[in-house]
Amino acid sequence: MKKRFAALAVTCACLAPVVAQATAVELTWSRQWTTSHEAKTGSASTTAEIIARDESNNRLWVVGTEGIDILDAATGNRVETIDLSGIGDANSIAIKDGRVAVALSAEVKTDPGKVLFFDLNSNKLAEVTVGANPDMVVFTQDGRLLVANEGEGYDDTHDAVGSISIIESGYTVSTAGFEAYNGQEDALRSQGVRIFPDRSAADDLEPEYIAVSPDGKTAYVTLQENNSLAVVDLTSNTVSEILALGTKDHSVAGNGIDASNKDDLKGNVQNWPVQGVYMPDAIAAYQVNGKDYYVTANEGDSRNETKSVGEVKLDPTAFPDAANLQKKENLGKLEISAIDGDTDGDGDYDQLFSYGSRSFSIWDAQGKLVWDSGDFIEIYLRENYPDLLDDGRSDNKGPEPEGVALLKADGATLAFIGLERSNAILAFNITDPTNPDFLSLIFHEGDTAPEGLLAYGHDGDYWLAVANEGSKTSTLYQLDVQPVPEPGSIALFSCGLLGLAIAGRRRK
Repeated sequence: MKKRFAALAVTCACLAPVVAQATAVELTWSRQWTTSHEAKTGSASTTAEIIARDESNNRLWVVGTEGIDILDAATGNRVETIDLSGIGDANSIAIKDGRVAVALSAEVKTDPGKVLFFDLNSNKLAEVTVGANPDMVVFTQDGRLLVANEGEGYDDTHDAVGSISIIESGYTVSTAGFEAYNGQEDALRSQGVRIFPDRSAADDLEPEYIAVSPDGKTAYVTLQENNSLAVVDLTSNTVSEILALGTKDHSVAGNGIDASNKDDLKGNVQNWPVQGVYMPDAIAAYQVNGKDYYVTANEGDSRNETKSVGEVKLDPTAFPDAANLQKKENLGKLEISAIDGDTDGDGDYDQLFSYGSRSFSIWDAQGKLVWDSGDFIEIYLRENYPDLLDDGRSDNKGPEPEGVALLKADGATLAFIGLERSNAILAFNITDPTNPDFLSLIFHEGDTAPEGLLAYGHDGDYWLAVANEGSKTSTLYQLDVQPVPEPGSIALFSCGLLGLAIAGRRRK
């Protein structure tokens, strides 16, 4: 019996180091520097939208409407500027293999935009014409550049088609458009794709942000106003599918919202008979056990079609307590979509659809919801950082999750979610896409409206760079990520130590 127990103990000791390789982590952070991009400081960007990194020189390229500021990542000092004023409005930037790509909208928003390419010494390499209002750029693993051309109009009657440009290394351009979906608008609407009345699919679908699948064969593009994802086949450079994301039921426990800015209660999260339309902005891709997942920040957006619950007629059958719901301290002030909700066409609203879901989500490659943060964001801020909760935005889109950055660290995948209206970043461990773990809230007083997030490793350390649109600042945080063994691993490790001790005593 003693021999059998000793053998078991030795086995435990051998297994313990393997099992103890847990993906649970702890995160602490410290701010390293903050740099202003206001014009009076000599900035060319004059604000901070998106941030990219030159790995070879450890420099951060920060793009704003007027140009680019190049910063020494070690100090935050500006080392160079690129003035783009007069060329167009700069929207996005990406860097890979010594090439820098910058997207610029035309002076007339509906005219074709362009992408400028630079080397790391700021020398212009090429200029390429793309679709209207190029809003985001990203390099694929093989060095092609993808451009989300939003095709946004400047008023209700002037619009442009949305598309995705694919720029090869030799600067030739292919376009993945939506013209093939023209004539299928009713079918798409029936699937949940949000297309405005009397508009073609090509005119209405608006690419916002792009994530490339880990194998580099597919791109997933958020169609924010359309509450959908476009799937782009990067072998044929065509849109192969449009995936409707559905809605979030705010009447379900765990999905509540603070719906009023007139209730004199900050963070008054309750369940209401409202459907939240996800409408994601940023998207990022990662892989777990060979399966692809996509993380979205569900900001919400509108095109001047908003109404408040208090000013519409509610169907008496669907909403028997309409008078109570329409009080300003309840749902009366909540902004909803005027083009959704009248399901029977009789002029009153049978359902209420609000903008954004006040959450971030994880989806699989088929566009199925794997996990959503529910009402965590508003409740967490209310209970821990009430000063960061802008109660005046309760009737709009709440904290407005907008940016996403992912980081691989110590065997874990971390997600950083920028909250545009709460001026902070949430950090989660999303290694298990079905059960993410909240890690920390990151913020610096004075930084407002985080827009672009970039998480990366350098010299054995981890970093988070943030471009803050509202305050016109960039801030760099150092991240300390430490693995935490799971309770079961700790127990087994203890068992292993005991086994080694017993085995050692028997050898004596």
